[in-house]
Amino acid sequence: MATLPVTIEPTSAETSCCNPASGGVIDDGTAQDLAKVFKALGDPARVKLLSLIAASPEGELCACDLTEPVGLSQPTVSHHMKLLVEAGLVSREQRGRWAYYRPTTGALVEAAKNLTT
Repeated sequence: MATLPVTIEPTSAETSCCNPASGGVIDDGTAQDLAKVFKALGDPARVKLLSLIAASPEGELCACDLTEPVGLSQPTVSHHMKLLVEAGLVSREQRGRWAYYRPTTGALVEAAKNLTT
């Protein structure tokens, strides 16, 4: 009895698994901007600081009001706030010797938009 060679045709899932993704891929600059936002949110203290500011009835908080709720020193809070400002997640306004912070929505909205389109 002769044995015939068996060929297995790849399924559509098998043929598409090796196709490189090209549609919807973000460019390098956008990826760097997104990474800055996510890196800023990659620390629980910064997430908590952003949450405190966003939940403020006045829509802003003085730096002097941020140290106690997170249990960090003023220099450490200042460092975290600098990173949040650089990532575009909060804005900073100097009033006398104190800095006041307001949440911004642009960076988060833009990050979500870039990842979902």
